[in-house]
Amino acid sequence: MAEPLGALLAATRQAFQQAGIAEAALEARILVEHFTGTERKDAIVNPDRLIGDAEVAALRAAVARRLAGEPVFRIIGEREFYGLRLRLSPETLDPRPDTETLVDLALPHARACIARTGSCRILDLGTGTGAIALALLSVLPEATALGVDISADALATARANADINGCGERFSTLQSDWSKAIEGKFDLLVSNPPYIPTNDVQSLDRSVREFDPRRALDGGQDGLEFYRLTADDGPRLLNREGVIAVEIGFDQKQSVADIFSARGFVLTDSARDLGGRDRALVFHLA
Repeated sequence: MAEPLGALLAATRQAFQQAGIAEAALEARILVEHFTGTERKDAIVNPDRLIGDAEVAALRAAVARRLAGEPVFRIIGEREFYGLRLRLSPETLDPRPDTETLVDLALPHARACIARTGSCRILDLGTGTGAIALALLSVLPEATALGVDISADALATARANADINGCGERFSTLQSDWSKAIEGKFDLLVSNPPYIPTNDVQSLDRSVREFDPRRALDGGQDGLEFYRLTADDGPRLLNREGVIAVEIGFDQKQSVADIFSARGFVLTDSARDLGGRDRALVFHLA
């Protein structure tokens, strides 16, 4: 039976509030708009608009999934990141706003490279949805990027996202166990690597632990395995004035800096996220 849009929105919001979902109103709006094909203004201007049976059934199924712990952006299958619309898949992380800190930190270094040479070749290790590389390409028309991932599913998702966001001609992909299969040199290496210590993965929030791919989270016993791999291969992968920009866990700044320093890199720049926590570092070869 068809139901009014306003009543659907109110009922969804109430269900989320009763379940203790922190952003109940926002998440209710996201799901209702997605599954009813409406916009925010529709619920305001025409709350009595009737929504058909099929849409109501799809929305109720989505609400049940959210109440069972599945993140809202997993349910709708996409996420906005740095102004881009990115599809998600089971083998990609759901890109978080904190990762935009890494994009902002890397941008000046990419622009400096373009000012020197007229172009910038970007390598995105563990690309997932392609979020970091595509965000950079979206504001750097002179740049190209290679997205690398061990997952064929993730690479297909990144490829689709590049096409959706108009970057397809400047974005290529490579399946590789981290950096092992990569050839050539790059001006900017970016990465949001797995950095959760193995024993800590099970203590993560349920929305992360159960719905993000484990191999995109698990950074080895101390959470630093992929920083070591990146620092080891950095000299082989970078042009003479190239830089590495990485996301880190909030308490890993010194540990990651020490890893890169031991391999001949210098910490050039750092940034904190919106919560004031250390989130991204930039290194260049000494």
